[in-house]
Amino acid sequence: MRRDYKVIAFDLDGTLTQHRTGLGPENRAVLDRLGQRYRLLMVGAGACLRIFGQMNEYPVDIIGNYGMQVSRYDPEKKQLVITEDAHAEVDKAAVTAACDAIRARHGFTDYAGDGVEFHASGMITFPLIGTKAAIEDKLAFDPDRRRRKAFYDEVVAAFPGYTVFIGGSSSFDIAPHPYNKLYALDHYCAAEGLSHRDILYCGDDYGTGGNDEQVFRSDIDFLPVDDYRKLGEYLAPLLS
Repeated sequence: MRRDYKVIAFDLDGTLTQHRTGLGPENRAVLDRLGQRYRLLMVGAGACLRIFGQMNEYPVDIIGNYGMQVSRYDPEKKQLVITEDAHAEVDKAAVTAACDAIRARHGFTDYAGDGVEFHASGMITFPLIGTKAAIEDKLAFDPDRRRRKAFYDEVVAAFPGYTVFIGGSSSFDIAPHPYNKLYALDHYCAAEGLSHRDILYCGDDYGTGGNDEQVFRSDIDFLPVDDYRKLGEYLAPLLS
């Protein structure tokens, strides 16, 4: 791990926090120490304001929705300002039909809430146990992702105009091309006059179908975070 990075970029769930839980004091302290030497950046799957809220309004720039949304933190107003907000059109009937067909083939026809979640950005969430499933059920559903990996290629084939991620703990995230986290970082570098060499990316979801996979397979330095509770240990060379 080099020490001459200009930006330390982070995933959120599984890297800084447990899934859908707030930023804890230990990792907040790690970010505070890193922020004394480096520019910090969040690169997430969710919307910027949702990430900002989950981080208890930590003062950091955030790229959300796999690069469809970009925001900057305003230190004077102590709030997040959205600077870019892309949207894509979605054929909801076709998407619903594709998800229903996959459900029928794999036995996921019993679910709580909606069977598909359409986001304002044009992103899609395919929640196998439904949008209203209890958080404990979501966390217990597929912790090693084996159940979803078994038919991941089938979901990819059903959405040729999208990138499909094995998202969260019980769903697939589906983002319109060309958006993914590598695209988001490329766009950020172009806007800020940076190169891939200037960035260290920290993430946990770098396997097949993971939402950090494209960054992991690129030439950007990647720090695997396999336990968010040990973030300070992984980053120790940059904290000393």
